Amino acid sequence: MERTNPMNRYEAALAGYNTRISDEEVKAKVAELLALKAEANNTADVKKLLFNCLDLTTLKSEDSDESVLKFTSKVNKIEEQYPDLKNVAAICVYPNFAEVVKDTLEVEEVRIACVSGGFPSSQTYMEVKIAETALALQSGADEIDMVLPVGKLLAGDYEGVCDEIEEIKATCRDHKLKVILETGALGSAANIMKAALLAMQSGADFIKTSTGKQLPGATPEAAYVMCQAIKAYHARSGRKTGFKAAGGINTVAEAVNYYTIVKEVLGEAWLDNDHLRIGTSRLANLLLSDIEGKETKLF
Repeated sequence: MERTNPMNRYEAALAGYNTRISDEEVKAKVAELLALKAEANNTADVKKLLFNCLDLTTLKSEDSDESVLKFTSKVNKIEEQYPDLKNVAAICVYPNFAEVVKDTLEVEEVRIACVSGGFPSSQTYMEVKIAETALALQSGADEIDMVLPVGKLLAGDYEGVCDEIEEIKATCRDHKLKVILETGALGSAANIMKAALLAMQSGADFIKTSTGKQLPGATPEAAYVMCQAIKAYHARSGRKTGFKAAGGINTVAEAVNYYTIVKEVLGEAWLDNDHLRIGTSRLANLLLSDIEGKETKLF
């Protein structure tokens, strides 16, 4: 019996979806959608929801046990200082700080997320990626953010891409896995669609735009394509994959744009922090300032 080439299996899976997408068409559709719908979402209730969807992030080379402890302590104060506001979704740190967050965090509903797997380039041995992920979980991480191996995707090695994600997901078990597509490096809407579909087929619980370490980071166009991929995959599989925007989101208006795209493409069922995240370190103060009606600098 002739053996099936594994590569053909992945190409056949992609063939079930429309991956021939025009970048110009995506750009036009996003511009129209935001022009028609975004302003209506510029409300206090939406901003409160977005605050609850934040993966509050510190991923700096100068991070230390002390700085991460202080960062986490501020999250503990949110409930006391803003009793009508639901806390952030997660604190996102490097794996070596997971234990610091775990020992400091007093708020049960806030998760601990760790970047892992050779972040931000994904260029290291698979054994290292698995070990780093396992150590992060052992140290207290609830969620893992890994980077899709972009080089393999662009080289057409879809089997290699899927194998890596599947192995990391197997290490995560029931813990959520967010797969960062690094959309700015993928070069086209078609590649973003392929990366999103392969990630979801390999077990991703969320697909995420960017690491924030490479330009361009998140864009509304990339988000739109990713949400279309999530919608198509959900229609075929029944699985609800989450969406996370991250990388250079610096204003409330930008966050509202991502909310609008998710709402219009995926619907109300995705508008909670089990399915929508915004990864940022800057946005928390801006959202709090808008919600409170005065400048706020908690973080």
